[in-house]
This record gives sequence, C-alpha cells and structure tokens, in this order.
Amino acid sequence: MESNGGFHEVEKDGKLVLVYHHPKYCPIPQTQSPTSSDDLSLQPLFVCPNMRWDDLSYLLHPTTFTLNSSPEYVFPKTTDHDDNYYHYVVPLFWCNNEKFDANGGCDICQGSNFSTDYYFCNYCDEKFHRECVQSPLKIKHPYHSDHILQLSFHPCEARDVECLCCGRKAKSLVYHCTICQAYMHSVCAMKSIPFVLDPPKNHVHPLTFFPRQTSLTCNVCGLLRKNYPTYVCFRCNFVAHNDCMNHPHIIKISRHNHRISFTLSLPSKTWWSCGVCRQSINIDYGAYTCDKCSAYVVHPICATGKGVWDGKELEGVPEEDDITQDAMPFEMISEGVILYFLHDHHLRLMVNIFYEENNFCQACVLPIYEGNFYSCMECEFILHEKCAKTPRIIQHALHPHPLKLEDSSEYKFGHFTCNACGYECGGFVYECRIEECSFYLDVRCASISEPFDYNSHEDPLFLALEQEVKVICHVCETECRRQLNCIKCDFIVCFKCVTLPYKARYKYDSHFLTLSYREVCEKDWCEVCECNLKDTNTKVFYWCKECYTIFHIQCLIGVNPYMKPGQNFYRRGRKVQTLRNCNLSRPLCDTCKNHCQGKIFKRDNNIACSVECIFSYV
Repeated sequence: MESNGGFHEVEKDGKLVLVYHHPKYCPIPQTQSPTSSDDLSLQPLFVCPNMRWDDLSYLLHPTTFTLNSSPEYVFPKTTDHDDNYYHYVVPLFWCNNEKFDANGGCDICQGSNFSTDYYFCNYCDEKFHRECVQSPLKIKHPYHSDHILQLSFHPCEARDVECLCCGRKAKSLVYHCTICQAYMHSVCAMKSIPFVLDPPKNHVHPLTFFPRQTSLTCNVCGLLRKNYPTYVCFRCNFVAHNDCMNHPHIIKISRHNHRISFTLSLPSKTWWSCGVCRQSINIDYGAYTCDKCSAYVVHPICATGKGVWDGKELEGVPEEDDITQDAMPFEMISEGVILYFLHDHHLRLMVNIFYEENNFCQACVLPIYEGNFYSCMECEFILHEKCAKTPRIIQHALHPHPLKLEDSSEYKFGHFTCNACGYECGGFVYECRIEECSFYLDVRCASISEPFDYNSHEDPLFLALEQEVKVICHVCETECRRQLNCIKCDFIVCFKCVTLPYKARYKYDSHFLTLSYREVCEKDWCEVCECNLKDTNTKVFYWCKECYTIFHIQCLIGVNPYMKPGQNFYRRGRKVQTLRNCNLSRPLCDTCKNHCQGKIFKRDNNIACSVECIFSYV
C-alpha cells in the first residue's frame, strides 16, 4: 500500500513549522541533468502526470474525479510495452536561474510559478511542479484536518473553484475533499506551514495557527468560514483567516467614487449597510469605510471580491483623480456647435420635431424619437444630446478598471459583444484597456448606476455581485449575464431587459409605444407577426395606449437592435452587411425561414434575420 506521507514539526531558523515529508520522495538534487538511462536509475523515477488520467476518464467525468494511479514509474517487464504511453519525467536543473519563464507555470495544475523544483517530459514537451509529479493519492493536511484530501482532476471547463490555501483558481490536478468540496493546489498542499506568523497588517501581535478553524468567527471578515485556515492571538482573543490577515489597508473599488480604508470596528450605530451587497454589517468586526462619505461602509469580503477590487494596495500611493482627467467628450465651438472627439466634423444641436425612422444615434444605435440631438453639418452622423455628453473615461460598478469610450466600427471586426447584456453591438463601446480583461460595455449599459429606478418595479434596484451560478430574469425568464436585484424582495432583472428603450415607435402608428411588464390575456395579439402573446409566453412587450396595439419586442426592434444599418462587420473571416428592412413583405430568413422583422444581415448571397442565423446557414 502506498504511503501518503505527512506533516512533521521542524525547527527552521529558530521558528517551529509544519513540513510535509514523504518517506520515499525527496527534493530534486541540483546537479547536472542525467544523460543516460544508467544515470536515471540512480534516482527515483516518476511517471508523467498526464498519464495519471486519460481522455476516457475526462469524458466519463465532466466534473471533478478522483485519480487512482501512483506517481512512481515502473519499468515495463515486457518488450512489447508501449514506452510512448507509459513515459517518465526528468528533472529541470536549470529551473531556478533567470532563463526560466517566470510566467510559464505548470502544465498539469495550470498554476503560476510558485514552486522551486520542476520536472520535464520529453514526450509531452511540458514542464511540471515537483509537487505535481510526486503528489501521493491522499494527503492529511493541517488546514483541513477533519477529512482526507484526495488527488483529483478538475476539468478547466467545470465551474471555477479556489484553493483554500492561496485563494487562486484551482483546476486540472488538485487535492479535493469530497465531503466539504474543498480544493487545494498540490504545491500548496505540500508547502511548509508556520506555527507562528509575525504581526500581519491587521494585528499588533504574532498569530498562532489553530487547526480547529470551523468553530471560530474571523475578527476581520466577521464570518465563520468552514474550509478556511485560521490563526489566533491568545493575548487578544483575536481570530483571522489566512486570507484575511493581510487585507489591504487602502483600496479603490468599482462601486464607489472614493478610496476606502480598512478598520477593525465601526462606531456605534443602530444599523450599517454594506455598499456592495446591501446587507447589514456587524460593528464588532472589520469593514472598509470612506473618509469622505461617512455613511459608506463595505464588508471586507465584498470589497475585495471578483470584479469589485483591482487587487492594488494604495497605502502610501498619492491620490489622483484619474477618471476625470481628459474626460470631456467634446469641444464647444460656438453656441449649439461642438466638435466631438470621435468625429471629424462639427455637430449642431437640433430639436427633433418629426420622427424619421432612418435617423439613429451613432453611439447607442437607437432611433432619434424625441428631444435634442447633435447632427453633423457635413454628413449623416447623429448623436443624442445625452449620448454626446457621455464621458470619455468612466469608472463603472461592473468592472474594477477605468473604461475608455471608443467607436466599435473602427475595430478590426466592426462590432463587439457587451459583457453586461450580451447583445451584439455596432455603436460606441466602453473598453478596458488592460489586455487580459477583454471587457466591453455599450453606452446603454454604462448608463446604469445605483440605485436604479426600473419602470416595472416599485422599489429601487441594485447591482448584484457576479455569481458562478446564473440566475433567471423575472422579466424575460432567461439566464442573466449580469443583473440588478431588489433588496426588499426577490425581484431580479437582467441588463438585457433593463436597458430596453422605454419608449419606441412603429412606422404605421403615430403614437409612442411604451414598454409594459404584465400578464397577457387571450386577446393580446402582436400587430406585426399576428401571434397571440400568451401562446409565445410573453410577459414584456410594447403597446400603444391610444390604439391598444401590442408588439413583441423582437418584432418591433429586431433580434439585433444595436447593430448599425449600413455597417459591415466580420466574423470567422467572413464579411457581413447590415441592411435596413425596407421591404413591406419582410423577406424570409434563409436559416430559420421566418420573416425578417428587424434589420437584415447579408453574407455572400444569403440573408438572415439575425447575426446568429447568418452564421448558422450552411
């Protein structure tokens, strides 16, 4: 039976630490790389980690599954054995010098470069952490002392999970508790654990490791988190999770205009509400507060969460108002005449008197129904007055980094997909310039702020935290990409619904249509497709209060309402034209065979009613 090793007390530099030790495996000796099979026989041989799981296992288990093969390499006893399949790894003796790619990481655990010894597989042409290569099938870890952790494979396509040691994403090769659903990198699982930590950021005394963490509430985050390692100060009765001990002191979050700073307790008050999740905050535990806004307070977990904080500690960093610098989108030339930063000609302020269906805003791609707008004095470029005033740079609650306004028609592919509503858009876009983010927000979604007054709900709505499990919108009854919630009830609405124009026009109706959200009856028929709304399970629609006519949303504004007519874009290397639907008979889509209600998309000689249909056509 394979030995799994364990943790032992060892004194290092006068300090007591828990060190993992396996009786059969040892660190890689830092000597010259072996060049022959004779040299290999002088040290332990390990099988390539890729061979400890196979494609069949992955297909049979789309979620985490346990491994059962030993890390030790066994020489084949017969000559007909396939050495290409059962291959071994050799040490990388040069891994600690400057030539090693610090961002390369490990090819089996997908973790970053936080190990010291590496192996290399000539057959796979991949490198692996020593801990990932030598990982035993089971391990008893002090951070999770109640249960055994089993070596497992967590597919990259499965839901995101975090390592309970370092908080990083854990995928591919991991240690897994099947009872608590706790996960750990193999490198973290074999890392030395100090018994006593020098005073961290948020406490004045050293903290001692306490293995029975499930019974203690953390003084920093105020939570009793079952699977998180805990350190305590016996002098002060102070408790802190290992990921809370060094919470940053000063940070900037996406949900607030000012910096916020950490405090271990709040002033006495009847009730404090978190500025992110809107739930109550206990004054006896840690929180982030704003020095400029006395009533703004945030839970530490909410403030440092995904999509809220950019990960930067700002203590000692001078405060600069980067968002407002160079943010004005136009230059005033004269009374009512501007030069917009994304257009070469002057724009004149106009008042819309008559609705013209061909006039649409270049920023939001919505028609000019009413109110003031800016019109180019030399071409057909038009902007709503509101859209013309949108800042060049914003800080939005949905993203921790500043977003810059761009014209998506100048992009290589001529359009973008909004990260909030999921619509394909051809107008202006707020883009994060940090390469690894790939975050895009259209000007409609960018205009949503908290608290938000939704016409179909009596109470204000607030942005929900990003969740792994998607929720269902109560309006359209589809899965939300991002949503707003009511804190008084369980009402949820997605960005796709909340950014629909409240007013719209139909070319054969002289009145405004308004968006309505209610139960429909047997007499409610769509004026365009002539289908009963009850049969199509419709709860949100446009209707005319004067004529009592009703329209499906897609029948009125189309499937892709935010793609510019006359604009070309590219997808999968193919050029697509976006055309107006001027044909009274409404042409049939070559893919779904339904009438094209909104814009028409043309690729080669094929036409379709949507971007999805034009690329479904074979």
